[in-house]
Amino acid sequence: MTIAAAADLARRGLAVFPLPPGGRRPTGRWQSLCLTDPERVQELWCAGDNIGVGCRASKVVGLDLDIDGDGDGETVLTELATSLGQDWPKTLTVRTPSGGLHLYFRVPSGCTIGSSSGGRTALGSGIDVRGPGRRSGGYLVGPGSTVNGKRYVIERDVPLVGLPEWIAERAALV
Repeated sequence: MTIAAAADLARRGLAVFPLPPGGRRPTGRWQSLCLTDPERVQELWCAGDNIGVGCRASKVVGLDLDIDGDGDGETVLTELATSLGQDWPKTLTVRTPSGGLHLYFRVPSGCTIGSSSGGRTALGSGIDVRGPGRRSGGYLVGPGSTVNGKRYVIERDVPLVGLPEWIAERAALV
């Protein structure tokens, strides 16, 4: 199942790498393992491996909207959008096992938005940023992965859109 899911993400232009089965943390130099060719993914992927999505190699920024002690990221982003007169971003969206969301946004080459978490973003509490960074960049656990018996699933299956300016302005402050 994860082989097909990883190949699908590569077809969408995302750079994927294997995570240990059931895990969220990469081992070794995962940045050098990123694949964007669906055929190579199908050749090299091991059944059961989870999926990592490299932000730098994919040219994406991911917003990780948590539901935990840091706050409800989905509510915080909704309130921020409303206060700025903006719409909720319509981009590829993944539901996480905890009930949170991952929103994927395209960024241009050379984007240096870094990764931050734990309520330290200018977007608000409960919103973590996973970005290309200046060197190796961050990553997201991709849809099709399973952690603690629960899956990451695509909730909004639409093409990735560019990072909205109102989000970029705040995400760049990390």
